Amino acid sequence: MSQQDTNQAQYLEEAFDTFNRMSMQLESSYRDLEDQVNALHKELAAARSERLKQLAEKERLADRLERLLGLLPGAVLVVDGEGIIKQTNPMAETLLEDKLTGKSWAAVQRDHFLSDSSEAGEVQLRNGKHVTLSMQALDAEPGQVVLIMDISDQHELKAMLNRQDRLAGMGEMAARLAHQIRTPLTTALLYATNCQTANIKPIEQQRMNSRVVDRLKQLEHMVNDMLRFTRGGDFVPGTINLKHLLDEFAQIIEPQLEQINGYLKLPEFTQLIEIQGDQAALLSALLNLADNAMQAADNNVTICLELITANDEDVSLIFRDNGPGISEDIRQNIFTPFFTTKSDGTGLGLAVVHATLQAHKGDIKLLNKKDKGAWFEIHLPLADAYRLLPSGSNTINYCEIPQQQHARV
Repeated sequence: MSQQDTNQAQYLEEAFDTFNRMSMQLESSYRDLEDQVNALHKELAAARSERLKQLAEKERLADRLERLLGLLPGAVLVVDGEGIIKQTNPMAETLLEDKLTGKSWAAVQRDHFLSDSSEAGEVQLRNGKHVTLSMQALDAEPGQVVLIMDISDQHELKAMLNRQDRLAGMGEMAARLAHQIRTPLTTALLYATNCQTANIKPIEQQRMNSRVVDRLKQLEHMVNDMLRFTRGGDFVPGTINLKHLLDEFAQIIEPQLEQINGYLKLPEFTQLIEIQGDQAALLSALLNLADNAMQAADNNVTICLELITANDEDVSLIFRDNGPGISEDIRQNIFTPFFTTKSDGTGLGLAVVHATLQAHKGDIKLLNKKDKGAWFEIHLPLADAYRLLPSGSNTINYCEIPQQQHARV
């Protein structure tokens, strides 16, 4: 064999050896890769199994939450970042009597809520129900969850309890009023009997008839006070033009003031102001305040009403007179039922005013103005979504009225 053949055989032998070693390495690498693939398959299967368990648990949780939402006595709405209702529970559509999903939350508030519902708290629906509104922002995404709870039964129960309290107070008042009612009734009967005397002069008969009417009016005033106090907050809500309310008040009170040389000053209105409430009930409250002022002043009484604005949700009025004012020692009791300093009073006039304003979600308070007559500040809610005056107009120009120094409390 030639040297060339020998070298070629040796080269081939080395090539086969190299090929065999590489084949063994590839086989070993393949087995390692196969083991890794098998391990990954096992890990993936385990992860998939765990994922399926988590998904199953989430599905069970979602199902439980869905059932819980369906059983909740409150309405639940999920509102996205654009203000669109994305999800509700059955109670939401039952309470608001509407299909809500896909609608604008702002539109639902406008269509179904009677009072302002821009913030959490107690509000009233247009269908007459009273509800509480709670809102919670979503953490994982823009939007909020709204919870509406129907408290109409509790509201009605509270009204019934208040009525029972007033009726119980009526029982307490009955004994106190017995003598007060008997006195004007006895006087009226005496004058009526004297009118039947045959030789009585016509002018004297006319005077006695007038006194009989006065005593009967006194009895009527007592009965009306009792009825107003018993009814308390019962009224029919509506939208009231404040100027029209005060004009009606003036038509009733000015003839009475003229008889005692009195004077009434009302605010001037440059724009429409609408409040929420019952006109008859609020008119009665203003008349009670005026009656109280006229009783406190012997003559030349002046009643002044001024308009101010506390904020953009309610309107405030100042009701003042030029009487001697209210003494410091009785200020804290003037709105207490049956409290009176008058021998013929029922103690219900200001109590009725206070109850009426509270029933309107308003308020009345006595201002501390020494030697300047009696000052009352009255707050009343504006009508829905109504704004009174632009910013910076919350001012008051008090009317100048003479001081009444010769008056009785």
